[in-house]
Amino acid sequence: MTSSFGEPVEAQADDFRAGFISFVGRPNVGKSTLTNALVGEKIAITSPKPQTTRRVIRGIVHRPAGQLIIVDTPGIHRPRTLLGQRLNDTVSAVLGDVDVIGMCVPATDRVGPGDRFIRDQLDRFRHAKKVAIVTKIDEADSATVIERLAEVDALGDWEAVVPVSAVKGSQLDTLSDVLISLLPVSPPLYDFEQNTDETTEDRIAELIREAALDGARDELPHSIAVTIDDQERRDDGLLQLFASIYVERDSQKGIIIGKGGSRLQRIGSAARSQIQELLGERVYLSLRVKVMKEWQRDPKALGKLGF
Repeated sequence: MTSSFGEPVEAQADDFRAGFISFVGRPNVGKSTLTNALVGEKIAITSPKPQTTRRVIRGIVHRPAGQLIIVDTPGIHRPRTLLGQRLNDTVSAVLGDVDVIGMCVPATDRVGPGDRFIRDQLDRFRHAKKVAIVTKIDEADSATVIERLAEVDALGDWEAVVPVSAVKGSQLDTLSDVLISLLPVSPPLYDFEQNTDETTEDRIAELIREAALDGARDELPHSIAVTIDDQERRDDGLLQLFASIYVERDSQKGIIIGKGGSRLQRIGSAARSQIQELLGERVYLSLRVKVMKEWQRDPKALGKLGF
């Protein structure tokens, strides 16, 4: 038996399962945090800002009974720009292919119209089995968690309803077992040493964007994009990375840079720390801030930025 990369893998039991799942839900319900907790490594960036996730990211969870490939996608939302429409199209394409959809609802918030809208959208994807996940149970008392479980259960017909805390690690094994049990019988789809199929360059760009999002004003998050322009290895072995942070207006450029370059320095420091952890070596990070007018609405600009 070989993996999808042609590497030999150990023979598995006849009932070994493997397949694809995706988490959906309103902004800030903990989808990316849950992905990272299940994988055991930071694969997707996190931020309290809505629509933080923009690209399809695969995290791979290895368990004795199966292999769970988590496809972290942008959230379902009513789009206001061409970027927003493309993100929705991406979500629809992914949800049409996955084996299981896990809808996340936080224990801290009552079920509302946004949750009902998303649950209604899931009926379009008949192939996928649906699981409800009540997240952030560490932030609510037991009575509230029980109330939320009842509300979520009433939202629709679920294969299971599972309460979890990604931060505390509560119920993650239970959730993994439930999700794997719903996957098709299959040999492993990825090598056991692999936790993601994201390129290193993409992960670095996302870490820079995460740092730029931290503390950003409400009007900024959707306008921020990051590209890795070049990388060089110095004679002394230090890796040099050159990246650009794109915004849509000159005023936003000033906000990112900050007084005397102070905010850009903080962004660089925070990003560099995470990049060094990812790569396992010291790096030099050079950041430039550039204006690309109304890039969220410009098809050519979206193409240049990878959308």
